[in-house]
Amino acid sequence: MSKQGNLQDLVEPIVVSLGYEFVGLEYLSQGKHSILRIYIDKPEGILVDDCSKVSSQLSAMLDVEDPIRGEYSLEVSSPGMDRPLFTAAHFEQFIEHKCVIRMKMPIEGQRKFTGLIKALANGSVELEMENKTVSLSVDMVDKANLVPEF
Repeated sequence: MSKQGNLQDLVEPIVVSLGYEFVGLEYLSQGKHSILRIYIDKPEGILVDDCSKVSSQLSAMLDVEDPIRGEYSLEVSSPGMDRPLFTAAHFEQFIEHKCVIRMKMPIEGQRKFTGLIKALANGSVELEMENKTVSLSVDMVDKANLVPEF
């Protein structure tokens, strides 16, 4: 199992037990400056006190379980306006919203795609771009975020 999968198995139940939605996590390995970023949400939005509450519970568990070797910083955050999309369900939840997707591997020489999420079918997100519609496998997405629109 991947490091992120193991971390999610440890983190998600705690976040949910505290009454929050577990949106996802990112682990950015950067030596002594590594970051474990946990995204949480709730219908009325996230406040600093929410992040603090979740952070203290997760810190205690992470100290005991010690799933990450070396030093790292724990960050607990709301998903924000440029909400990250981690799962197929996230893409489905935000159909008709604009997003930016970076793929793990290039598709026809392109790794970054920006467009409107039109559908989710057979594990792929259908993205309507200016000049075409592309089908991108959710499993091959490296990073995806909504594009805030004002």
